[in-house]
Amino acid sequence: MTVEKLAELTGHGNPIFTLELSQKPGILFTGGNDKGLVEWSLKDFSFIKVMFPVNASIYAIHCPAGFPVLIAGLRSGEVLVFDFIQQKLIKSLKHHLKPIFDIKSAAKKNELLIASEDGSVSVWNLASLELVHTIKVSTDTVRCIAISPDEKQVAFGCRDNSIKIYDLEDYALLKAVHGHTMSVFALAYSPDGTYLASGGRDAQIKIWDPVTYQPLKNIPAHLFAINHILFHPTLPYFATASMDKGIKIWGADDFKLYKIISREKGHASHPLSVNKLAWNGNQLLSVSDDKKVIVWDVNF
Repeated sequence: MTVEKLAELTGHGNPIFTLELSQKPGILFTGGNDKGLVEWSLKDFSFIKVMFPVNASIYAIHCPAGFPVLIAGLRSGEVLVFDFIQQKLIKSLKHHLKPIFDIKSAAKKNELLIASEDGSVSVWNLASLELVHTIKVSTDTVRCIAISPDEKQVAFGCRDNSIKIYDLEDYALLKAVHGHTMSVFALAYSPDGTYLASGGRDAQIKIWDPVTYQPLKNIPAHLFAINHILFHPTLPYFATASMDKGIKIWGADDFKLYKIISREKGHASHPLSVNKLAWNGNQLLSVSDDKKVIVWDVNF
């Protein structure tokens, strides 16, 4: 496996916390600790525009498939909805009063799930943008959301070190999973649904059986907190981003470490925490506290 740096996108004035590919191919959105949500072209690796201004840091961006909207979660607890057709902000989902850390959607139910520092997850109808339900998940922050590929279950990673598994149909609690010794920052089901991967402040990746939620494997993956776990869309690999400034690519079937992207390994990589990743085909995109987006060409 070889990795080549294709491009570096600069323009953010402060750390970048999150990124999301648009529903429209070749477009990337980023947000962080500065004044707006930014649109980039992945065709020529250029800045396009600031989509809209914000009055608080952006911690989460989501572009739900089949809907012409972009949804941004802010540190203030506000959630902004931008309509691509009208080219304007059409709604502010005002419910949470504390930071929003993750946003995901359940396609079959047309529902939007929003995780907050207030310990709850709010559920919204994607078509009407009305509040449907609130799940009180924890007494502390809910950091991340993962929806199983069959959309039958949803997992929430919490600051109290636990993972809570809910039925996606009626939002009944199925199981509380314990194993991490520190906050859970990252969750992802494997695309084939054979396991759930979790990562946290304890720098460990844990692999869980998706039926019993018994631990299958523990991987001492990084030196510091794991901020994101992301499976490749078509190939049996996943990537992890860490506060230790490194990105690692693992086998999704054998859990072997195939590549380390870091300055120590001779890559012109991020000198600060890597916060989030996105796969654009075989390109891996990373954002960091260093205010940069880096595009990596991964040759499998």
